[in-house]
This record gives sequence, structure tokens and C-alpha cells, in this order.
Amino acid sequence: MPSRVGKLPIDIPSGVQVSRDGASIRVKGPKGELSFAPAHGVAVEVGPKEVIVTQTGGGKQALALHGTTRAVLQNMVTGVSTGFAKTLEIVGTGYRAQMAGKKLTMHLGFSHPVEFDPPEGITIVVESPTRLHVQGYDKQQVGQIAAIIREFRPPEPYKGKGIKYAGEYIRRKAGKAAGGKTA
Repeated sequence: MPSRVGKLPIDIPSGVQVSRDGASIRVKGPKGELSFAPAHGVAVEVGPKEVIVTQTGGGKQALALHGTTRAVLQNMVTGVSTGFAKTLEIVGTGYRAQMAGKKLTMHLGFSHPVEFDPPEGITIVVESPTRLHVQGYDKQQVGQIAAIIREFRPPEPYKGKGIKYAGEYIRRKAGKAAGGKTA
């Protein structure tokens, strides 16, 4: 039975070009260019206005990769046309971030500032000293860079200090209970 997600066609917006380059699919748009090689058991048909992903072989692997291939191609088309962004929030007294050229400098309670140089294709925008946006056209790379930045100081469960995703719920723990000896 084919995937419900995989059966849906991918509409190609204006300004985006999708082409075959041997075994891989190339997607080019105003934000950048990406390529992807579909797995065996999955066929990709590129039309002038849409891309259709079909399952060619039977078996578990083809069934599993049908929807995944379609989702990856949809993310590529969306990425090169509008892009992706992740928002991070910094919580803690004295914790802050700033851009120094292309380099992100963060003060996170360590004895030294933490510096991060984003790779090509990723831009970091510091909206305020405690809020930053990771932007790019590759969804996987945007998520990976946001996770790397979050790992510099992940939120701790007692006061919630650290770097967290916008809207992320930090599960809190109770602190030490104050009390004296009972005799």
C-alpha cells in the first residue's frame, strides 16, 4: 500500500527549477541550490509544474522511503523558495548573544565567551541579546546548527537557565526542601 504522504504531488512555485542530473534531483531557486539522490524502489517524475514520487518496487524499504523521499523533495522546494528558520531564546542573568561580523559570540556564564562561526548557507540574526534566529535554505542544516548552538548551554531543570527553542517547555524539578532536624 503506497504512502499517503508519498502520493501527494509537489507543486513547483515560480522561480524554482527542478531537474534531473543523472540519478539525482537538483532543485534551484532564489535562495540557493540543493540536490538529492532518491533511494532504490522510489521513482521521481519531474514535470513542468509538479513533481510526482512513485513507489516502483515492493518491499519494506521502498514502502518506508516513499513518503520520506516526497517529504525531502518538498522541503527542498520550500527551502530554495522561502527558506527555513529556527528561533532560540537565551534565559539566565547575564546570558546574552551578539554578532561580531559573521561570528556569533555568546556569554553563557562560563569564564570565557563562546564563539560560533556558522557554515556557508546559514545566517544567524540576533533580534535581541536573548533571542536569535538561525536561517537557511536546507531544513536539515538549519535544525542541526540550532541544535549545536543549544548544546553550548542546554536548559537546566531547576531554574530553566540556558539556551532553548522558542516555545519549548522545560520540565522543572523541585529544589532542595528547606527544613530543620526533627528530634
